[in-house]
Amino acid sequence: MGVQSVRLYTITQGRTAPARDDLTLITLVSTVEPEPPGRAASRGLQPEHRAILRQCRTPAAVAEIAAELDLPVSVAKILIDDLVALGRATARPPLAVAAGSMDMNLLRAVRDGLRRL
Repeated sequence: MGVQSVRLYTITQGRTAPARDDLTLITLVSTVEPEPPGRAASRGLQPEHRAILRQCRTPAAVAEIAAELDLPVSVAKILIDDLVALGRATARPPLAVAAGSMDMNLLRAVRDGLRRL
């Protein structure tokens, strides 16, 4: 098991899938600002969690997050799930998907994000 594999196992606490099943490659993730009351700013968060929070100040697709952080998509989904469960981020389908029509710019952005993986 390589160092990177051990690190991924550690940051996901051995989990291989997120608790929620609605996180897709084009799910948009946004940071919740300001931080919910009664929570310490970074308590219990891994550096990768913090990086996701910084990146998602502007909504980003799961595929983009994984590519930017150079993480497998499955690991990114687990970390995003953690942040949603903590109330630090929100995850929703893109408006184009929710409205029933596809936005070609969004599809190109997802394609480009996947190519960067």
